[in-house]
Amino acid sequence: MAHRQQKTIAGPCIWMQAGVVKTKLCRRAFDCTGCRFDRVLRQLAEENRERSAAGRPSAGRRGRIVYWADKLKGLPAHRRPCLHHLKKRIAFRPCTNEYMCSNCEFDQYFQDQYAVHAVLKPVGMEDIQGVKIPQGVYLHKGHAWVGMASGGQVRIGMDAFATRLLGTMETIDLPLMGKPIERDQVGIRMVRGGLDTGLLAPVSGVVTAYNPEVNAHPEALAADPYGKGWLLMVQPFDLREDLRALQMGTEATDFIEAEIDSLYQAMESELGPLAADGGNLVDDILGHLPPACWDQLARQFLRN
Repeated sequence: MAHRQQKTIAGPCIWMQAGVVKTKLCRRAFDCTGCRFDRVLRQLAEENRERSAAGRPSAGRRGRIVYWADKLKGLPAHRRPCLHHLKKRIAFRPCTNEYMCSNCEFDQYFQDQYAVHAVLKPVGMEDIQGVKIPQGVYLHKGHAWVGMASGGQVRIGMDAFATRLLGTMETIDLPLMGKPIERDQVGIRMVRGGLDTGLLAPVSGVVTAYNPEVNAHPEALAADPYGKGWLLMVQPFDLREDLRALQMGTEATDFIEAEIDSLYQAMESELGPLAADGGNLVDDILGHLPPACWDQLARQFLRN
Protein backbone atom coordinates (compact mmCIF):
# COMPACT_ATOMS: atom_id res chain seq x y z
CA MET A 1 0.00 0.00 0.00
CA ALA A 2 2.82 2.41 0.83
CA HIS A 3 4.35 1.78 -2.57
CA ARG A 4 1.09 2.79 -4.31
CA GLN A 5 0.72 5.90 -2.20
CA GLN A 6 4.26 6.99 -3.05
CA LYS A 7 3.40 7.14 -6.76
CA THR A 8 0.60 9.67 -6.14
CA ILE A 9 2.91 12.22 -4.48
CA ALA A 10 3.28 15.30 -6.71
CA GLY A 11 6.39 17.43 -6.94
CA PRO A 12 8.14 19.62 -9.50
CA CYS A 13 9.34 17.55 -12.46
CA ILE A 14 13.11 17.47 -12.98
CA TRP A 15 12.66 19.43 -16.22
CA MET A 16 10.81 22.11 -14.24
CA GLN A 17 13.44 22.20 -11.50
CA ALA A 18 16.13 22.68 -14.14
CA GLY A 19 14.22 25.60 -15.63
CA VAL A 20 13.61 24.01 -19.03
CA VAL A 21 9.80 24.19 -18.65
CA LYS A 22 7.78 26.60 -16.54
CA THR A 23 5.26 24.25 -14.92
CA LYS A 24 5.17 20.46 -14.79
CA LEU A 25 4.42 18.26 -11.77
CA CYS A 26 5.69 14.71 -11.43
CA ARG A 27 3.21 12.11 -10.16
CA ARG A 28 5.44 9.10 -10.73
CA ALA A 29 7.66 9.42 -7.63
CA PHE A 30 10.40 10.71 -10.01
CA ASP A 31 10.58 7.40 -11.86
CA CYS A 32 11.32 8.67 -15.36
CA THR A 33 11.27 5.18 -16.87
CA GLY A 34 8.29 5.00 -19.20
CA CYS A 35 7.37 8.69 -18.69
CA ARG A 36 6.02 10.04 -21.98
CA PHE A 37 6.78 13.67 -21.03
CA ASP A 38 10.42 12.84 -20.31
CA ARG A 39 10.72 10.84 -23.52
CA VAL A 40 9.26 13.63 -25.68
CA LEU A 41 11.46 16.34 -24.16
CA ARG A 42 14.58 14.21 -24.50
CA GLN A 43 13.77 13.74 -28.18
CA LEU A 44 13.17 17.47 -28.67
CA ALA A 45 16.40 18.34 -26.87
CA GLU A 46 18.36 15.95 -29.10
CA GLU A 47 16.75 17.32 -32.26
CA ASN A 48 17.57 20.88 -31.17
CA ARG A 49 21.16 19.92 -30.43
CA GLU A 50 21.57 18.35 -33.87
CA ARG A 51 19.95 21.31 -35.65
CA SER A 52 22.14 23.80 -33.78
CA ALA A 53 25.27 21.80 -34.64
CA ALA A 54 24.22 21.91 -38.31
CA GLY A 55 23.68 25.69 -38.17
CA ARG A 56 19.88 25.39 -38.47
CA PRO A 57 18.57 26.14 -34.96
CA SER A 58 14.84 25.71 -34.34
CA ALA A 59 12.73 28.77 -33.61
CA GLY A 60 10.03 29.35 -31.00
CA ARG A 61 9.39 27.63 -27.71
CA ARG A 62 10.31 24.18 -29.06
CA GLY A 63 13.71 25.50 -30.08
CA ARG A 64 14.48 26.50 -26.52
CA ILE A 65 14.17 22.95 -25.19
CA VAL A 66 17.53 21.62 -24.02
CA TYR A 67 18.34 18.54 -21.99
CA TRP A 68 17.74 19.24 -18.28
CA ALA A 69 21.29 18.18 -17.36
CA ASP A 70 22.79 20.56 -19.95
CA LYS A 71 20.67 23.37 -18.51
CA LEU A 72 21.95 22.70 -15.00
CA LYS A 73 25.55 22.56 -16.21
CA GLY A 74 25.21 26.29 -16.83
CA LEU A 75 25.16 26.83 -13.06
CA PRO A 76 28.34 27.25 -10.99
CA ALA A 77 29.69 23.82 -10.05
CA HIS A 78 28.80 24.18 -6.36
CA ARG A 79 25.16 24.96 -7.22
CA ARG A 80 24.49 22.02 -9.55
CA PRO A 81 22.11 19.72 -7.63
CA CYS A 82 22.71 15.98 -7.57
CA LEU A 83 20.02 13.97 -9.36
CA HIS A 84 19.05 12.31 -6.07
CA HIS A 85 18.39 15.76 -4.60
CA LEU A 86 16.21 16.62 -7.59
CA LYS A 87 14.26 13.42 -6.89
CA LYS A 88 13.75 14.50 -3.25
CA ARG A 89 15.73 11.59 -1.83
CA ILE A 90 18.53 13.52 -0.12
CA ALA A 91 19.32 17.03 1.10
CA PHE A 92 21.23 19.27 -1.29
CA ARG A 93 24.42 17.78 -2.62
CA PRO A 94 26.29 19.20 -5.62
CA CYS A 95 26.80 17.01 -8.66
CA THR A 96 30.53 16.41 -9.08
CA ASN A 97 30.40 14.23 -12.20
CA GLU A 98 28.70 16.30 -14.94
CA TYR A 99 25.47 14.28 -14.46
CA MET A 100 27.17 11.11 -15.68
CA CYS A 101 25.54 8.96 -12.98
CA SER A 102 26.77 5.64 -14.38
CA ASN A 103 30.36 6.60 -13.51
CA CYS A 104 29.55 8.31 -10.20
CA GLU A 105 30.80 6.64 -7.01
CA PHE A 106 28.12 8.38 -4.94
CA ASP A 107 25.36 7.17 -7.27
CA GLN A 108 26.71 3.61 -6.97
CA TYR A 109 26.76 3.93 -3.19
CA PHE A 110 23.28 5.42 -3.15
CA GLN A 111 21.86 2.68 -5.37
CA ASP A 112 23.34 0.04 -3.07
CA GLN A 113 22.08 1.65 0.13
CA TYR A 114 18.79 3.16 -1.00
CA ALA A 115 17.49 1.54 -4.14
CA VAL A 116 18.06 -2.03 -2.94
CA HIS A 117 17.53 -1.84 0.80
CA ALA A 118 15.06 1.03 1.13
CA VAL A 119 12.94 0.32 -1.94
CA LEU A 120 13.15 -3.35 -2.82
CA LYS A 121 13.27 -4.95 0.61
CA PRO A 122 10.16 -3.41 2.20
CA VAL A 123 7.74 -4.47 -0.58
CA GLY A 124 5.82 -7.70 -0.21
CA MET A 125 7.43 -11.04 -0.88
CA GLU A 126 5.60 -13.95 -2.49
CA ASP A 127 6.72 -17.22 -0.87
CA ILE A 128 6.40 -20.32 -3.03
CA GLN A 129 7.56 -23.40 -1.12
CA GLY A 130 10.37 -21.36 0.39
CA VAL A 131 11.30 -19.60 -2.87
CA LYS A 132 10.75 -15.86 -2.47
CA ILE A 133 9.81 -13.41 -5.23
CA PRO A 134 9.65 -9.69 -4.41
CA GLN A 135 6.70 -7.76 -5.78
CA GLY A 136 7.69 -5.30 -8.48
CA VAL A 137 10.45 -7.34 -10.13
CA TYR A 138 10.39 -9.13 -13.48
CA LEU A 139 11.63 -12.70 -13.97
CA HIS A 140 13.40 -14.13 -16.99
CA LYS A 141 12.98 -17.75 -18.07
CA GLY A 142 16.66 -18.34 -17.22
CA HIS A 143 16.03 -17.20 -13.60
CA ALA A 144 17.48 -13.71 -13.73
CA TRP A 145 15.42 -10.93 -12.17
CA VAL A 146 15.07 -7.34 -13.35
CA GLY A 147 14.23 -4.33 -11.17
CA MET A 148 13.76 -0.73 -12.25
CA ALA A 149 16.49 1.75 -11.25
CA SER A 150 17.16 5.45 -11.83
CA GLY A 151 17.84 7.08 -15.18
CA GLY A 152 16.12 4.35 -17.18
CA GLN A 153 18.59 1.76 -15.95
CA VAL A 154 17.74 -1.68 -14.57
CA ARG A 155 19.29 -3.77 -11.83
CA ILE A 156 19.82 -7.46 -12.58
CA GLY A 157 20.30 -10.42 -10.28
CA MET A 158 19.66 -14.16 -10.02
CA ASP A 159 16.38 -15.26 -8.46
CA ALA A 160 16.01 -17.34 -5.28
CA PHE A 161 15.06 -20.49 -7.19
CA ALA A 162 18.39 -20.51 -9.02
CA THR A 163 20.40 -19.64 -5.91
CA ARG A 164 18.82 -22.60 -4.09
CA LEU A 165 19.60 -24.82 -7.03
CA LEU A 166 23.24 -23.72 -7.43
CA GLY A 167 24.18 -22.98 -3.81
CA THR A 168 27.36 -20.96 -3.28
CA MET A 169 29.45 -20.65 -6.43
CA GLU A 170 33.24 -20.56 -6.20
CA THR A 171 33.63 -17.91 -8.90
CA ILE A 172 31.21 -15.41 -10.44
CA ASP A 173 32.58 -13.65 -13.51
CA LEU A 174 30.74 -10.35 -14.03
CA PRO A 175 31.17 -8.25 -17.19
CA LEU A 176 32.92 -4.90 -16.72
CA MET A 177 31.31 -1.49 -17.18
CA GLY A 178 30.80 -0.57 -20.81
CA LYS A 179 30.42 -4.13 -22.06
CA PRO A 180 27.27 -4.84 -24.12
CA ILE A 181 25.07 -7.80 -23.20
CA GLU A 182 22.36 -9.42 -25.33
CA ARG A 183 19.04 -10.76 -24.13
CA ASP A 184 18.83 -14.58 -23.97
CA GLN A 185 22.61 -14.89 -24.33
CA VAL A 186 24.96 -15.78 -21.46
CA GLY A 187 25.92 -12.55 -19.71
CA ILE A 188 27.43 -13.90 -16.47
CA ARG A 189 29.57 -17.00 -15.99
CA MET A 190 29.72 -19.02 -12.76
CA VAL A 191 31.97 -21.88 -11.66
CA ARG A 192 31.60 -24.48 -8.94
CA GLY A 193 33.71 -27.60 -8.91
CA GLY A 194 33.25 -29.23 -12.30
CA LEU A 195 30.28 -27.02 -13.18
CA ASP A 196 30.86 -24.08 -15.50
CA THR A 197 27.51 -22.49 -16.27
CA GLY A 198 26.05 -19.13 -17.17
CA LEU A 199 23.13 -16.84 -16.44
CA LEU A 200 21.25 -15.57 -19.48
CA ALA A 201 20.92 -11.81 -19.77
CA PRO A 202 17.26 -10.76 -19.32
CA VAL A 203 17.71 -7.53 -21.32
CA SER A 204 19.95 -6.18 -24.06
CA GLY A 205 22.05 -3.15 -23.19
CA VAL A 206 25.32 -1.82 -21.83
CA VAL A 207 26.66 -2.63 -18.36
CA THR A 208 26.89 0.55 -16.28
CA ALA A 209 27.96 -1.07 -12.97
CA TYR A 210 28.66 -4.45 -11.43
CA ASN A 211 28.56 -5.60 -7.82
CA PRO A 212 32.13 -5.89 -6.49
CA GLU A 213 30.81 -7.55 -3.30
CA VAL A 214 29.66 -10.58 -5.28
CA ASN A 215 32.92 -10.68 -7.22
CA ALA A 216 34.90 -10.82 -3.97
CA HIS A 217 32.40 -12.83 -1.91
CA PRO A 218 30.26 -15.13 -4.12
CA GLU A 219 28.36 -16.36 -1.05
CA ALA A 220 26.55 -12.99 -0.95
CA LEU A 221 24.57 -14.04 -4.01
CA ALA A 222 22.99 -17.08 -2.37
CA ALA A 223 22.55 -15.36 1.01
CA ASP A 224 20.67 -12.29 -0.29
CA PRO A 225 19.83 -12.58 -4.02
CA TYR A 226 17.51 -9.56 -4.14
CA GLY A 227 19.64 -7.30 -1.92
CA LYS A 228 23.39 -7.50 -1.41
CA GLY A 229 23.59 -10.23 -4.04
CA TRP A 230 22.54 -8.08 -7.01
CA LEU A 231 24.82 -8.55 -10.01
CA LEU A 232 24.65 -5.81 -12.66
CA MET A 233 23.27 -2.40 -13.51
CA VAL A 234 22.42 -2.09 -17.21
CA GLN A 235 21.25 0.70 -19.53
CA PRO A 236 18.86 -1.18 -21.85
CA PHE A 237 18.67 -0.54 -25.57
CA ASP A 238 14.91 -1.18 -25.75
CA LEU A 239 13.47 -1.83 -22.29
CA ARG A 240 9.85 -1.88 -23.45
CA GLU A 241 10.59 -4.71 -25.89
CA ASP A 242 12.63 -6.62 -23.29
CA LEU A 243 9.86 -6.42 -20.67
CA ARG A 244 7.44 -8.13 -23.04
CA ALA A 245 9.54 -11.28 -22.76
CA LEU A 246 9.67 -11.20 -18.94
CA GLN A 247 7.17 -12.32 -16.31
CA MET A 248 5.71 -10.45 -13.36
CA GLY A 249 2.98 -10.98 -10.76
CA THR A 250 0.83 -14.09 -11.28
CA GLU A 251 2.81 -15.06 -14.39
CA ALA A 252 6.03 -15.12 -12.35
CA THR A 253 4.31 -17.10 -9.57
CA ASP A 254 2.98 -19.69 -12.02
CA PHE A 255 6.43 -19.93 -13.64
CA ILE A 256 8.21 -20.61 -10.34
CA GLU A 257 5.57 -23.16 -9.27
CA ALA A 258 6.06 -25.05 -12.55
CA GLU A 259 9.84 -24.89 -12.17
CA ILE A 260 9.64 -26.30 -8.63
CA ASP A 261 7.46 -29.19 -9.84
CA SER A 262 9.93 -29.94 -12.63
CA LEU A 263 12.85 -29.79 -10.19
CA TYR A 264 11.18 -32.24 -7.80
CA GLN A 265 10.73 -34.67 -10.69
CA ALA A 266 14.34 -34.27 -11.77
CA MET A 267 15.65 -34.82 -8.23
CA GLU A 268 13.38 -37.68 -7.18
CA SER A 269 15.61 -40.51 -8.34
CA GLU A 270 18.71 -38.97 -6.72
CA LEU A 271 17.54 -37.35 -3.49
CA GLY A 272 14.27 -39.03 -2.56
CA PRO A 273 12.96 -37.51 0.68
CA LEU A 274 15.91 -35.07 0.87
CA ALA A 275 14.39 -33.04 -1.95
CA ALA A 276 12.24 -31.04 0.46
CA ASP A 277 12.46 -29.81 4.03
CA GLY A 278 9.05 -29.26 5.60
CA GLY A 279 7.48 -28.71 2.18
CA ASN A 280 10.19 -26.30 1.01
CA LEU A 281 13.09 -26.83 -1.34
CA VAL A 282 16.35 -27.53 0.44
CA ASP A 283 19.23 -25.07 0.10
CA ASP A 284 22.19 -25.94 -2.15
CA ILE A 285 20.48 -28.64 -4.21
CA LEU A 286 23.55 -29.25 -6.36
CA GLY A 287 25.53 -29.84 -3.17
CA HIS A 288 23.33 -32.87 -2.46
CA LEU A 289 23.72 -34.30 -5.96
CA PRO A 290 26.59 -36.14 -7.64
CA PRO A 291 28.61 -33.89 -9.99
CA ALA A 292 27.36 -35.94 -12.95
CA CYS A 293 23.91 -34.36 -12.50
CA TRP A 294 25.12 -30.76 -12.35
CA ASP A 295 25.37 -29.97 -16.06
CA GLN A 296 21.99 -31.52 -16.80
CA LEU A 297 20.14 -29.48 -14.16
CA ALA A 298 21.99 -26.27 -15.00
CA ARG A 299 21.09 -26.63 -18.68
CA GLN A 300 17.48 -27.50 -17.90
CA PHE A 301 16.72 -24.63 -15.54
CA LEU A 302 19.18 -21.90 -16.54
CA ARG A 303 18.36 -22.54 -20.21
CA ASN A 304 21.96 -22.28 -21.43
